[in-house]
Amino acid sequence: MIFLIALRNILRNKKNSASIVLLIGVITALFFIGNSITGNGSRGLRRSFVDNITGDILIEEKGEVTMNLFGANTPIIDNYFTVPVLSAHSALVEYLQAFPEVSHVVSQVSGSAALEVLGTKEAALLCGVDGDAYFDAFPGIALLEGRFLRSGEFGAMVTAEKAQAIEKRAGQKLRIGEPLLFTNAGETGFKIREAPLVGIYRYTNPTAYLNEVVLADAQTVRVLAAVQIATSDVEVDEEALSLLGQGPALDSVFGPGPEGASLGGGVTGEGGGSPTGKGGEEALGGGAAEEGGLSLVDELSGLLAGNSERREAENAAAADGGDWNFIVLRLGANVNADMFTAKIKETLDDHGATAVGWRFAAGSSAIIALLVQMLFNAGVVLVSIACILAVVNILLIAVFRRTKEIGTLRAIGARDRSIRFLVLTENCALGGTAGILGVMLGILILAMVNGLHIRLSNELLSSLLGGEILHIAFSPPLALLSLLVALVLSVLSSLYPVEMAVKIAPIVAVQNG
Repeated sequence: MIFLIALRNILRNKKNSASIVLLIGVITALFFIGNSITGNGSRGLRRSFVDNITGDILIEEKGEVTMNLFGANTPIIDNYFTVPVLSAHSALVEYLQAFPEVSHVVSQVSGSAALEVLGTKEAALLCGVDGDAYFDAFPGIALLEGRFLRSGEFGAMVTAEKAQAIEKRAGQKLRIGEPLLFTNAGETGFKIREAPLVGIYRYTNPTAYLNEVVLADAQTVRVLAAVQIATSDVEVDEEALSLLGQGPALDSVFGPGPEGASLGGGVTGEGGGSPTGKGGEEALGGGAAEEGGLSLVDELSGLLAGNSERREAENAAAADGGDWNFIVLRLGANVNADMFTAKIKETLDDHGATAVGWRFAAGSSAIIALLVQMLFNAGVVLVSIACILAVVNILLIAVFRRTKEIGTLRAIGARDRSIRFLVLTENCALGGTAGILGVMLGILILAMVNGLHIRLSNELLSSLLGGEILHIAFSPPLALLSLLVALVLSVLSSLYPVEMAVKIAPIVAVQNG
């Protein structure tokens, strides 16, 4: 009986009913479309970072601020923080590898440098990795040219986008084997390192942020980032220490040498006049020792230049013993990252470490996407409040117009809960109808936008929305949530009018004839 009365009242007050449906329907459509766009961007970013570089969980040293893979998550002042070394790295790796929920455990040392090649100079974000284990953990990395960096090998890989930018500026193709020169100036001084290009790759669903990444051997990045190599303690006896005071005076070292040779213009490496030599470390200058036997210059050149075999042996040893900034975890398909983080939190605390999710590991681009979604929903809340006030006014007018009807119902024995149920039933029916229409309108608009194949030329927008081509996927859970939002709006709008309705006394019906 109540449902029939509610339906009759809806049809009788078509103008008021249409106004309520329009208001709630528009709010529902905005909520659905906006969250579809921001949710699409969030899913795209998640695929980009989790499958390509951050993994599901990042383990880092506990500090004043949380770190992303290349610095602090503190805008403007992030340059004042350095990425700390993970002090309990070996113990944590052994601990984490024992969990069946963890599919991959990989380590990373991070840094940044200026990349010089083919006469061009580019900024680069450096990931120092153990090649074989790293590429197994990240299926989103697709090899285009060359090969993947191997464990214990010194070398570097650049993205296809960075390679294209270099080729465009240099006017020639970047080829596999080309020496890449990395330079970095910091508090510990100026550092330079050379490594051959071993491969060109592309990330799945890349962003402007990912395009700047260069994957290199861990020891190259350690040198550039001034990260120490873990070594055993060495005891030096007194006899050895006494030798430190012997030898030629400092002036004689830098003065004229035998046969008139001197350091003069500096020292070159062994690399046929290359300023970097075979091993990739820059020599002190551009001069050379004159003929006439092995001189001090020759000895210094051999020490500074090094060679490929020494570098590879150094990398192989450092893979196990060197310091690392992060441990990256990939979890199984059905493992909840938040629950697993809570599970290992106590042990991480004991080792002075902490775990962050992929958003914080990715840095500003992923955090900005989350903030955009939160700001949009905050805007929807404000608009919803205005909508509720408007609907409340419409319902109050409707209640006052139905004074005789409600008074009559109370006169024949209708209780307060029956009156409340009647008004709520009407408004929920209107809210449900508005929700369905709003979601249908949203789906239609999304289909139209997807059909236009809009290309996003702005790098920030493409990274926030998950790709260069704007494509917004339909989300059934979001559609259901939008319907729920419509019903909640209708219920909230009904609370005050319902209380006004139950206050109508039966005598009113008699007075109004």
